[in-house]
Amino acid sequence: MELRHVRYFLALVEECHFGRAAQRLHVAQSALSQQIKQLERELGTPLFHRSTRRVEVTDAGRHLAGYARSILAEVERAEEQMALLATGRAGRVSIGFVGTATYDILPRIARTVRSQLPGVSLELRGELLNPELVEGLLDGTYDLALLRTDTPVDAAVALTPLRSERLVAVLPTGHPLADHAEIPLAALAAEPFVVHPSRDRSSMHGRVLAACARAGFEPATLIEVGETATLVVFVAAGNAVALVPESVQSLRLDGVTYLPLVENETVDLALARRAGHNAPATERVAAVIQGCVGH
Repeated sequence: MELRHVRYFLALVEECHFGRAAQRLHVAQSALSQQIKQLERELGTPLFHRSTRRVEVTDAGRHLAGYARSILAEVERAEEQMALLATGRAGRVSIGFVGTATYDILPRIARTVRSQLPGVSLELRGELLNPELVEGLLDGTYDLALLRTDTPVDAAVALTPLRSERLVAVLPTGHPLADHAEIPLAALAAEPFVVHPSRDRSSMHGRVLAACARAGFEPATLIEVGETATLVVFVAAGNAVALVPESVQSLRLDGVTYLPLVENETVDLALARRAGHNAPATERVAAVIQGCVGH
């Protein structure tokens, strides 16, 4: 049984007239008759009673009609879905986010994609480090990643710059400097710093130490934590101060004050994907991300 048999059969069921059904299908009446006979031979049962005056559907034909309508409906749905997939308006896209981009950007991207590409399903994972993101892109865990560009990435990964963010200081609310409008970084020289992991695991670790060095000091105490939320919690507990990209200010916790720095210290954020061919849905989502994040 082929799809043309199903279509021819249903047309004849609905018209109960070979001439009208053939005209509707834009085929010769003899060709329609031959296809129906072929279908009946294959199924081993008559589907129509024929006379010189009329065509009637048999009980077997009525039973088959239910299946035939379901088959054509599924084919139509499949065709529609394939068209959506081909244009990137359907599919599944996995996105990983570096820790400092999780709280501000992840929700915004999720909302925008849901609004503009409702047929695309997103898998989102935040609080990741650059090496994890690059490895995930290369092994197919992630289709897209938002990461910092301070550390080199594999040549098989293509980067699209999104934006540059200023670093801000994170202080406990009770800190003597917490009520200032802005502070010089050197004012924190005697403070313990809570930072992201070292040993090339986080680009933010080196970025913070470099900023401190430019301000003329090296933090005497470093407390390393794996997640941005944990970093801010450490500050809220009064254990240390920190430097984070300004987008982290969307992570509001009691006991924390974010302050601008006098210095213009910045970090860059980029959208990463595998170089070369990517699925249409991946490219569609990438374009949405560039539109709602990049500036």
